[in-house]
Amino acid sequence: MMFALSSRAARVAAALCCAAFALAFAPRPASADDVLHVVGGSTPTSFYEVIEDVAQFGGLYKAENLNVDKQYAGSASVCIQLVASGKGDICTASIEPIILGWEKGVRLVSFFSRDPRYDYLLAVLDSSPIKTLADFKGKDIGEINLGSTSEISANHMLAGAGVAPGSVAYIPIGVGPQAISAITSGKIAALSFPSVELGTYSVVAGLKFRYYRDPILDSIPNVAFNALPATLQTKADLLKRFTRAMVKAAIVIRVNPAFAAKCFLQGAGQKLTPEALANETKELEITQGDLPASDLSNPRIGYMPVAGVQLYTRFMNDQGLTKTVVPAASIVSNEFIAQANEFDRKAFIAQAKAMK
Repeated sequence: MMFALSSRAARVAAALCCAAFALAFAPRPASADDVLHVVGGSTPTSFYEVIEDVAQFGGLYKAENLNVDKQYAGSASVCIQLVASGKGDICTASIEPIILGWEKGVRLVSFFSRDPRYDYLLAVLDSSPIKTLADFKGKDIGEINLGSTSEISANHMLAGAGVAPGSVAYIPIGVGPQAISAITSGKIAALSFPSVELGTYSVVAGLKFRYYRDPILDSIPNVAFNALPATLQTKADLLKRFTRAMVKAAIVIRVNPAFAAKCFLQGAGQKLTPEALANETKELEITQGDLPASDLSNPRIGYMPVAGVQLYTRFMNDQGLTKTVVPAASIVSNEFIAQANEFDRKAFIAQAKAMK
């Protein structure tokens, strides 16, 4: 879910990734038009994959008569490039590459939010001597990969405290055990990470964090399902059913996290051990605020706020990341949200609670 902002090395790596994936994501034949080809902007073990894993292993795709083919690009930028060039129908990733690529002709549209709030934040261990944003000056901050979009909000928060971007160093540390080792060993003083990734470390490693969230961006969702405008038209019926499966999967995660945890471990190719199931269930329970159905009474699960995204595109322009303010109405669509939420929710909640 990351995008390289400036590094030449990162751009070269992205280009190589594109070449490596070219064969796997070749244009699809007309006979495959009844299939949705989804490209993941992360990996099978990414937390956000849980919603699609529930849809797959919970039988929700089947119930909607959907045939979904899922591949992984490993980064948001590569994912966006593949789908923008017609080598996939849907990209599941953060929206920053769409905004940053607008001036270069990228024309993807976000049509379903996977997270009701902004994904990135700054975090330090609870025992850290860092108490205020000003204390970050001169510190090394870990990020998942070089030039991560998490730097956008981090730099904004730090600048507000008088800490210039050049006053901190961003260190790529990856995720999982290597990220945990980096923060616990003192290699880095803080993390500029997705909030849900940090939730994982709280569960599996028992880490306690103090968080710093951007007060302006916090309520703006920036992780979504994205597609070309033409795909929204030519595959509208499939996308209506796909988004309905996503709404139902989100509800399952909310009311039956134990079953959702089982689906996620299957999708990630991990063993269904009691410990793994318990850890994943706990993670889903404590991260509900970062999942689409955190509010079961919400009649518009998956909604992308145009006004909020417009604020974000204006913010990115103010930060000098784009030359113009990208029009949010051109990169956001909620045309499937009403129908996606159009089913007997009470009856489905009862069904979801019984899933095993």
